[in-house]
Amino acid sequence: MSVVSKQTAQHYVWGAGCDGWHLAASKNLSVIQELVPNGASEVRHLHAQSEQFFYVLHGIATLEVAGAVYTLSVNESLHVPAGVAHTLSNQHAQPLEFLVVSTPPSHEDRENA
Repeated sequence: MSVVSKQTAQHYVWGAGCDGWHLAASKNLSVIQELVPNGASEVRHLHAQSEQFFYVLHGIATLEVAGAVYTLSVNESLHVPAGVAHTLSNQHAQPLEFLVVSTPPSHEDRENA
């Protein structure tokens, strides 16, 4: 065991200038801190096996889930069940920073919707 932070976690870049830091990764759990600049979004997708929990740290997230649109502010969250199509975007001026917790990990379990 060791203490993990953005400075020590595995970093990756996705989409148009978005960053991710893998804070925890095991066979059953993934915790990622992500940073999404203004105007950026992910491709609409789903996970057949993985359920996900999004928790906003800074900024405002727009999360479309199965056709319903949710706006999440700081300290708000949303659970997305497995098999449900969704997309996250930052439609606001300030950068968006959030945690996404997936169980089981979602990287091998993703298909565009």
